[in-house]
Amino acid sequence: MNLFLLIQEKAAELATQAGDALIDVAAPAVTEAKMNIFALALKGGWIMIPIALLLFITIGIAIERVLVLNRAAQKDPSFMERIRDYLHDGNLAAAEKLSKRTDTPYSRMVEKGLQRIGHPASDILLSIENQGAIEIARLEKGFFWVATTAAIAPMLGFFGTVTGMVSAFFAMANAGSNVDVTVLSSGIYEALVTTVAGLFVGIPALFLYNFLQSKLDVVTNKMDAQIMDFMDIINETESSKEAATKHKKEFLEQQSNEEV
Repeated sequence: MNLFLLIQEKAAELATQAGDALIDVAAPAVTEAKMNIFALALKGGWIMIPIALLLFITIGIAIERVLVLNRAAQKDPSFMERIRDYLHDGNLAAAEKLSKRTDTPYSRMVEKGLQRIGHPASDILLSIENQGAIEIARLEKGFFWVATTAAIAPMLGFFGTVTGMVSAFFAMANAGSNVDVTVLSSGIYEALVTTVAGLFVGIPALFLYNFLQSKLDVVTNKMDAQIMDFMDIINETESSKEAATKHKKEFLEQQSNEEV
């Protein structure tokens, strides 16, 4: 009787072990899928090429423009004081030489104004404003590409979405009754990846464009302030010349009256 129970227990134990082995064999090995950004970008198709080009162009232009605007925003506090001293002393050549040597947007505007000294103040201001428009156009160089990237990159992404969905439905139609996820995956990948890429490039480009515009506004305000200071110097110089001429005339009249 005890032998029978022992055999029964051994049989149950072997059955349990065999069942566990079958479960281990049947259960598939679960591996964690990892997303490779570069491989994922390749699934976006050819539309990723113009999006990538816009990204690199925008980054290059933004870095170059930030450096240019930072240099243009630097202000030499002694520049206008030296211009004032030269003009009060009547040394126009030294003032023009200083403007050329400084080589900043506002110094070139001052140089243009110095070249018009002797004309009415309205003519001087007009020539300065014309030079200012040229300087602002130079500072805005490249802004077009940043704005274009902000607008075009998302549109290219949506275009890739449409072409990707067309590819997916085309593959579905050709597969007939054998449709599975593998048949649709390439088209769906292209549709979704291009949308993400377009937004990934377009959103920062829009931020960069507004950032560059804000820095340009700062530079423009500083240029306006410098030009107002220059016009004040011109008015001071003209007033001092008129006062000196009047004083000299009165002195000569007084001398003439004394001689009589």
